[in-house]
Amino acid sequence: MKKLLSVVLTVLALAQPLLCRAEIATPEAMVKDVTNDVLEVVKKDKDIQNGNQKRTQQLIETKVLPHFNFSHMTSFAMGRDWRLANAEQQKILTEEFKNLLVRTYSNAFTNYKSQTVTVKPSRVQPADTDATVRTLISQASGQPVSIDYSLEKTPTGWKVYDVIVAGSSLVTVYRQKFHEQVQSGGVDGLVKYLQEGTAASVAKK
Repeated sequence: MKKLLSVVLTVLALAQPLLCRAEIATPEAMVKDVTNDVLEVVKKDKDIQNGNQKRTQQLIETKVLPHFNFSHMTSFAMGRDWRLANAEQQKILTEEFKNLLVRTYSNAFTNYKSQTVTVKPSRVQPADTDATVRTLISQASGQPVSIDYSLEKTPTGWKVYDVIVAGSSLVTVYRQKFHEQVQSGGVDGLVKYLQEGTAASVAKK
């Protein structure tokens, strides 16, 4: 699962930077156009390929994060435990979950190995507010990996709220661990767990 997670994070991160293009009318067209454009850029970006964390995080924060609904993702990851958190805790948890994904994306960028992406035809209608874009990731070695993107239409455009890797939800990968933290230390215990992960990451830089 870790290998698949690395693949999807790499491709998803590479596929997001140009999501604001007004001419992209559907989620399918958006993913196809952006993926082709951005993969070409990354192939030439030696800083990212060489693991430059500052450059990578800057790219993620400016080009990737605006196109995720982190509140939805965090509530999805916590499941029923989300209702145990008050408004302030939910705000903190959302920020910390975002930090967790930024760290994961930063590592995944360095794993880019010239994967190719095929976007499958979808049945999304103009009036739809929820969509799934299905793709197939082909690698130099090994079997292709299916990646499904779950998106929702918001007033500011389509936002990603989950990714399904070979049938497994990326967001729910975290659910059991988050639930264990809430069970042992309450919502504040989960907050502390996530904040400690962020602090440890900063300390390594």
